[in-house]
Amino acid sequence: MSEQTFRYDLNGQVIGITAARADLWPSFDLMLGALRMNEPVQPGFRVNIVETLQLHENPEGKLAFDGDVPLDGHCRMIDAGSVFHLVFPGQQTLSIHDGEGRAEIRLHPDSKIKWTLLMMVLDAALDADGQHMLHTAGLTLPEKDGLVLIHAPSGTGKSTTSLALASRGFGLCSDDVMILNASAQGITAWGMPRKVKVHRNTAAMLPFVSPCLGEKWDAEGEQSVSLDRLGDIIRVEDVRARPVTALLHLARSADAETRLLPMARTDAMVALATDNVRTGMTGLLSLQKRRMATIAALVKAVPTFTLEVGASPAEAAELIQAALPS
Repeated sequence: MSEQTFRYDLNGQVIGITAARADLWPSFDLMLGALRMNEPVQPGFRVNIVETLQLHENPEGKLAFDGDVPLDGHCRMIDAGSVFHLVFPGQQTLSIHDGEGRAEIRLHPDSKIKWTLLMMVLDAALDADGQHMLHTAGLTLPEKDGLVLIHAPSGTGKSTTSLALASRGFGLCSDDVMILNASAQGITAWGMPRKVKVHRNTAAMLPFVSPCLGEKWDAEGEQSVSLDRLGDIIRVEDVRARPVTALLHLARSADAETRLLPMARTDAMVALATDNVRTGMTGLLSLQKRRMATIAALVKAVPTFTLEVGASPAEAAELIQAALPS
């Protein structure tokens, strides 16, 4: 059986996924399907998926992590310097070759690629091009190309706030995952084109979203809504990289009032790094050090604020526009 290669364009960084069968990479297509390329372009980062009973579960190196990860169960992470290994015993392994632009996934025939493994491959592919994935929302300002990043731990209200701002003329890049690039030309970001998860509480607070929703809610009380569907009621931006204008840290208001307050850059950096930089038993891995440097460059380059959201998140739109240079 001949191998197949699918290519995806990560804002100029082409990642090539090669495997014997297309059904070995459905997780990649679920995340990156909108970025798939048809042209036979030379990949900047290669991922080879091998289906095999022979898993290399005990590579040499320093144990960086040994425990359970959310959704995927028990795994080990091994830091071998120029190579990073992720091992799910009896199921699959990942080897990322730092500086070589390649990774190998070895998959037991009865196993499916896990979310943790997928995200580490994406991290490595982006990092090889100087880009870093951050857990933030991103929205363009009304009638401007610049964008604001909104950071908050899961469950604080990024999606609700993002949709509320979009109802006031902001353009939605992503409600959850933005890709950041710090270069001599400045700080830019683009949004991973993922579906937006709308909670039933968000739907109650923002009735304009209801035409995009069905009758069924999942166990978490959420529905996944495609960007195409949302594009019927709000402006959804394309995946072009745009200059970052400000960083907002989202917090719940104690008195139901919405306000925008200056935030110390050191506090902004700590908050963003806590949610986006992973440490292990061996300290920061090379990729995490580079991500930290990018976060530091972002916080140094743009104004930082705390956005306290109250009973009416849409009120934040006017506050943000008033605080930023015209």
